[in-house]
Amino acid sequence: MNAEQAREYLLAKPETILDYPFGADVDVYKVKGKMFATLSKGKGNEKDTDGKMAGHYCMNLKCDPEEAIMLRDIFGSVLPGYHMNKAQWNTVILDGSVPQGEIERMIDNSFLLVVSKMKKADQQSIKLHLDNRAC
Repeated sequence: MNAEQAREYLLAKPETILDYPFGADVDVYKVKGKMFATLSKGKGNEKDTDGKMAGHYCMNLKCDPEEAIMLRDIFGSVLPGYHMNKAQWNTVILDGSVPQGEIERMIDNSFLLVVSKMKKADQQSIKLHLDNRAC
């Protein structure tokens, strides 16, 4: 999955908006005002210990803490959330090593985790959209 495919998939989620609270270099995707993903290009000075983030687009996604650890064990390009709560967020480096379907599943889970913490009325308005199309 490349950055443009990620943007399209993220924006296709019901009631999702794109915001820039961290500056023009970081796309923040929100549903009903709650962040469920970020997308930005890694810079030369933003590196993990192996230098993997430099030059690649990176996406932060909310994740169940146990699943977050499992995904990090399976995929070398899934790291603890960069500038996020590392127990509940993963950073996915879009370097082509994680299958697109798996990234889409991670995005879906992030979206649903955030929605699950909303007020019931907000959950129901989003559920109406989900019932009419796949999440």
